[in-house]
Amino acid sequence: MLNTSLNKSLQILFALLVLVIGISLVMPNAYAADDQSSKQQAAKTSDADLWRAVKAGEPGYTTDTGLEANVLINKAGNEGKELRNTYLKPAIVLAVLGVFSAFLVFYLVNGPSKLSHGFSGKLLERWTKADILRHWIMAITCLTLMLTGIFIMLGRHFIAPYVGEGLWAGIIATSKFIHDWSGPIFIVSWLMCVIKWMPLQTFKLYDLKWFLVVGGYINFGPFKGKHPDSGFANAGEKMWFWTLVIFGLLLSISGLMLVLPNLDLPREASIVALLVHGVSAAVLIAFTIVHIWMATVLSEGGMESMVSGYCDENWAIQHHNLWYDEIKANGSLKYKK
Repeated sequence: MLNTSLNKSLQILFALLVLVIGISLVMPNAYAADDQSSKQQAAKTSDADLWRAVKAGEPGYTTDTGLEANVLINKAGNEGKELRNTYLKPAIVLAVLGVFSAFLVFYLVNGPSKLSHGFSGKLLERWTKADILRHWIMAITCLTLMLTGIFIMLGRHFIAPYVGEGLWAGIIATSKFIHDWSGPIFIVSWLMCVIKWMPLQTFKLYDLKWFLVVGGYINFGPFKGKHPDSGFANAGEKMWFWTLVIFGLLLSISGLMLVLPNLDLPREASIVALLVHGVSAAVLIAFTIVHIWMATVLSEGGMESMVSGYCDENWAIQHHNLWYDEIKANGSLKYKK
């Protein structure tokens, strides 16, 4: 009887011992698994917060002492890229194709502005040799900058798909090199032209009439044969000049900000400079196309004066009558011998 009770007691104790041992083995693993799960959840939350901050452009910590080295993703850079692709690129395409097409249609419908009394055969001095040199240096570098700038901005869309990678790499590298080194030449020539010609570009009351009759370039309807008063520069040339002054200045400043290596600008400033550069370029491209059309095919006898420095007397009387009267009255009129 005693043995039976002892055996039962031992069995119970053994069962309890097994139970305790089992619990002792299972519980730490359970706690460990729960702890690991909690850590993983915390890590996921921490990672989400981290990447949310990175995408927002928040600075972190780094031993690198470079400007904005503690920012992994610059939010302003992404926003600037979006603005460039969404608005700036289409604006440049519109400036090139839209303005050119509009003037082509105008030319086909209206034709050029002819001299009412034909060429007189008498040539009088309008530009000095120094003026011609300044003009063509600025014009050639300006056109070079526009062409290479279009390649840099839009070339990946209309050149890269049709040439090999090696050729495209050469085109873009050459375009950037020419663009960067043409800039300083343009800036110097632009500044010289602005200083020299600014006194001749002030708007007068009679310039309003020039705009109202579209400068006398319309060959049909009530505007046909209307030749408004104009000084040395007509109202359209004055508008072109001041557009060149304002946006040429913006182009020069923003261009220097983008290419000078030692400025070490914040990313935001670089993005603003890039956008200002692109907008200014789009405006100048549009006005340059207008200027070229007006100076060549739309104005009979207009281009000759900027090539030789002399203009026909009838051209001066028709397009710049107030200037002609002034130089004739003060004795500064000089005919080509």
